[in-house]
Amino acid sequence: MKQFAGKVALVTGGSSGLGKATALQFAREGAKVVIAARRTEQSAAVVSAIEAMGAEAHFVRTDVSQAKDVEALIAAALEKYGRLDYAVNNAGIVGPVSTPIAEVTEDQWDQLMGINLKGVWLCMKHEIPAMVTHGHGAIVNVASIYGHKPSDVGHAPYCVSKFGVIGLTKSAAIDYARDGIRINAVAPGFTRSEMADPNQPDMAEFLKVLVARHSAMNRIGEAEEVANAITWLCSDGASFVNGTVLTIDGGNTTSLY
Repeated sequence: MKQFAGKVALVTGGSSGLGKATALQFAREGAKVVIAARRTEQSAAVVSAIEAMGAEAHFVRTDVSQAKDVEALIAAALEKYGRLDYAVNNAGIVGPVSTPIAEVTEDQWDQLMGINLKGVWLCMKHEIPAMVTHGHGAIVNVASIYGHKPSDVGHAPYCVSKFGVIGLTKSAAIDYARDGIRINAVAPGFTRSEMADPNQPDMAEFLKVLVARHSAMNRIGEAEEVANAITWLCSDGASFVNGTVLTIDGGNTTSLY
């Protein structure tokens, strides 16, 4: 018996990278998967990949910064599958990089906070009631190593949003623990994705420096490695894990040699 057989999992930002890897991992373990993202073509490809393995998936186009979209997303998930057991709030953007804080525009700030922080709150606002109805559920919010420490690459708004995700996660975990809902976060280090692709010529050397600075294992992480941790946090194996932040970065480093 697959560990998520008969269960329903929702993954925001599920069209690529970490979200895609997580959606595929849930499907392998028997879950029906709802994919929420803005990009239709890429999301359809993920749905096809899940169906090819004999599992079920459903795509709902969603901008997580918009309350009406998120409300419609949860309604669509419940209409399609009748329940919601797990949610992974992964949708996010990097925002301005190599930009000192005084040079960040108000529009850049608002866009990033709307997706990275407000979006996580909006998703939980609608996911939690759907789970409380059944008396159980697990949510994993995707933060970052930059939710633990300051940005050293000039993307302070991103850093602030991920600190916020961690605070939001820990607070929500207390609010709903007695309702049978566990809420945790993961804080990935530099992980292979569209935003961190070492195969891009202009990115390879930059990532090499960052990985040496932020990972004791001195390598970039793979999306599947983070997805494995996320699905574990949702599993019965993590039944007493609540309000925690699991850092997945190959080990922090401040090595001088």
